[in-house]
Amino acid sequence: MIIYRYIAYQVLIGFMIATSVLLPLFSFFDLLDQLDDVGRGTYRVKDAFLYTAMLLPRRFIQIAPFIALLGTVVALGKLAVNSELIAMRVAGLSPLRISLAPLGVGIVLLLSVAILDQFVAAQLQQKAITYRAIALEQSAELGKTLGIWTRNEQNILRIGHMLHAKRAVDIEILQLDQEGFLLTHTLAQYADIIDDDIWELSNVVVRTFKDDQILATRFNTLNWNSFLNPEDILTLTKPPESLSPLELVRHVEFLRSTGQDADSYALALWRKVGSALMTVAMLLLSIPFVFGSIRTGLSNKLVFAALIGIAVYLLDQIIANAGLILRLNPAFIALVPGLFMIILANVWLRRTF
Repeated sequence: MIIYRYIAYQVLIGFMIATSVLLPLFSFFDLLDQLDDVGRGTYRVKDAFLYTAMLLPRRFIQIAPFIALLGTVVALGKLAVNSELIAMRVAGLSPLRISLAPLGVGIVLLLSVAILDQFVAAQLQQKAITYRAIALEQSAELGKTLGIWTRNEQNILRIGHMLHAKRAVDIEILQLDQEGFLLTHTLAQYADIIDDDIWELSNVVVRTFKDDQILATRFNTLNWNSFLNPEDILTLTKPPESLSPLELVRHVEFLRSTGQDADSYALALWRKVGSALMTVAMLLLSIPFVFGSIRTGLSNKLVFAALIGIAVYLLDQIIANAGLILRLNPAFIALVPGLFMIILANVWLRRTF
């Protein structure tokens, strides 16, 4: 038990070293991207730093598999260079038993990532997006000209953009009959969300389609019973990757129940599972990586591990984007890279030991 605790402690230190290198590096790239917007609206340098800081938990979650890889290589590589791994094996510990300690620390990392994703990262990222949009004098919309689109069984709703959580601009509502034919077309300049399902529309034009006639009626204000509550609207304005796992589950169910395309949100949900599989794969991969090359210098191992991490990251991104374009099953897209790497690591483990 003492040896296991010692190895686990070294792996934990390795994780901290990897985090201290990778997280500032990725955050620096985020900061450079934000500095390009300094001067627009009220967006200043301090806003760019604050936005980058609020994204730190999300970046940590995204790079967790590579923290696991580099951290374990650092820890076990250090033990190998100091001949401590050889001493452990002479004492009767097999590589498999030695690897139990890194796997245990990896499980703790996965639990920490899950808690961080559900309760911290999503909330901070969403606040960062809102904060940045306000500073840039932008709205949180899905596209500069497309607006926000959603529907239920008999209504299609388009929102130009959201000024804030309770006020929308440029509203368009298409009401359909049971057979899918257009009954009314409502266009409003503003919509104030005064209750969970009551919207007060302002400067409204309602066109009614009846037989061969189109009747246009104007209203200063008109109440509309919305099929969306404010939380649904806010969810629609957030990028899929910024949502917590529970928010994604709820939103995917909502989109599918109303006949909408949920692939991008379903992919974001399954990629969270895929990231956990990739973390396990990186842990498994790092063990034969170190044991199979004890005589090799630690710096060479780290460079090779970094190259593997970059290659896996790029491959994962390519598969995700290509799969979304080709409309492949989101679960298949998200899980294949992690499962493939786990299989590869197992083959390497068998050949090494």
